[in-house]
Amino acid sequence: MKETKICVIGLGYVGLPLARLFSTKYKTVGFDMNQKRCDALMAGHDATLEVADDILQDAINNHGFICTSDIEKIRDCNFYVVAVPTPVDADNNPDLTPLVGASTTVGKVISKGDVVVYESTVYPGVTEDECIPVVEKVSGLKMNVDFYGGYSPERINPGDKQHTVEHIKKVTSGSTPEIGKYINEVYSSVITAGTHLAPTIKVAEAAKVIENSQRDINIAFVNELSKIFNRMGIDTLDVLEAAGTKWNFLPFRPGLVGGHCIGVDPYYLAQCAQRHGYNPEIILAGRRMNDGMGEYVATETIKLMLKKGIQVLNSEIIILGFTFKENCPDVRNTKVIDIYKALKEYNLNITVYDPWANPAIVEHEYGIKVVNELPTQKFDAAIAAVAHKKFEGLDVPALLKENHVIFDVKCTLDRSIVDGRL
Repeated sequence: MKETKICVIGLGYVGLPLARLFSTKYKTVGFDMNQKRCDALMAGHDATLEVADDILQDAINNHGFICTSDIEKIRDCNFYVVAVPTPVDADNNPDLTPLVGASTTVGKVISKGDVVVYESTVYPGVTEDECIPVVEKVSGLKMNVDFYGGYSPERINPGDKQHTVEHIKKVTSGSTPEIGKYINEVYSSVITAGTHLAPTIKVAEAAKVIENSQRDINIAFVNELSKIFNRMGIDTLDVLEAAGTKWNFLPFRPGLVGGHCIGVDPYYLAQCAQRHGYNPEIILAGRRMNDGMGEYVATETIKLMLKKGIQVLNSEIIILGFTFKENCPDVRNTKVIDIYKALKEYNLNITVYDPWANPAIVEHEYGIKVVNELPTQKFDAAIAAVAHKKFEGLDVPALLKENHVIFDVKCTLDRSIVDGRL
C-alpha cells in the first residue's frame, strides 16, 4: 500500500488534537471551512485550548503539519478522517448537515484506493447509508470497489489534560476485513492506549452512541434521587457517599448534562430505535429528566430566596460558570443557559461570570452577556453552576449581601455556607 497521507476534516475539539497527533507519524493536513480558524492555528494558537501552543507550533514547524481551507491542498491525501460536529435541531432530531457537507468535500477529492474514516458520533447505519452514498455520488466511485470506508468514534473529553486522544483506547472498523486491519494499524501507530477493532462499522457506531447514553441514564437516575431526597430533607451527597462504600456501586453524581456528547447522543440512539419500530422509554425518560435540571435549579433558588424574605423582583443574581463543563471554554449545548432563561421569567437581574467562556461566542450563540472579570457589586443570590478550578478559594459569601442565598450545583462549596444543592 502506498504511503499514508492523512487529511483530517474539521479542526474543532476532536479533529485538531487527532490531526496534530497523526502529524507526528504521517504527512498530515488539517482541513476546515473556517479560514479564520485555519489562520489562527497556523499562527500557533488553538482557541479551544485542547492543543497547547508549544505542541501545535512543534507540529507545524517540525512535522510539516498545515491547516487549510483550500480543497486543492488535500487532493493528494489518501486517508481522510471526518471529525465534524453532529448536533440536534430545535426538535432534538439528528442534524446530519455537517456530515453531508464533509462527505461532499471528500467526494470532490477522493481517488481510487483511498480510505475515508468517520469519527463523528452517529447512530448505527449513518456511515454506510447516509455518508458513503454522498461520497459515491460526488466522486463517481464505489465503496469497496474504488475506495474504502471506516468508522472510529471519537472519545475526546474537552478540558481533560490527562485523558488526551493518545491515552484513550480507540475503537476502529472498516468496510472490509482487510481495510479494517489497515485502519486499525494507522490508529494504533499513534494511540498509545491501544485500539479495539470492531467486526463491522455498525458495531463501532453503536458502541459509541451507547457510551454516552449509558452515562446520561445513570446521571438522570441520581438527578431524580436528588429531587426525592431534597423533599425528604436528606443530603443527596451524603447518601451517595454512604452507598459508594459498596464495591460495585457506580459513583455518578447529580448535575447539569450538556455538551456535544452526553446531552446529544441519546437522541441519535432514540431516533435510530424509532426508525426500526421501537419506541425507547428509558433513554428518552433520562433525557427529559436531565433536560429539566436547569429549570429545577432556578426554581429551587427562587424558593430559597422567598423563604429568606428576599424580594425576587429586580433582585441581583450571579451565576458562576457558563461553559458546559469545568476548565474548558466549550459552551456548546451548555445547560447553564436553562438556569438563566428560567430565572429571567422572574424579572430579576442576572450576571454571568465565567473566566473561561468567550463573551463574543456566548453572545452570538445565546444572545446573553458573560463577563470574564469578577464584578464588584453585591448580589442577593449566587448559583455555583460550573466547578472551574479558577473558582477554588473564591469567597462566594463576600460577593453577596448580608441576607443571601447560595445554590451549589456541583457540590464543591463548603456545605456550611450553602443554602441548597443538588
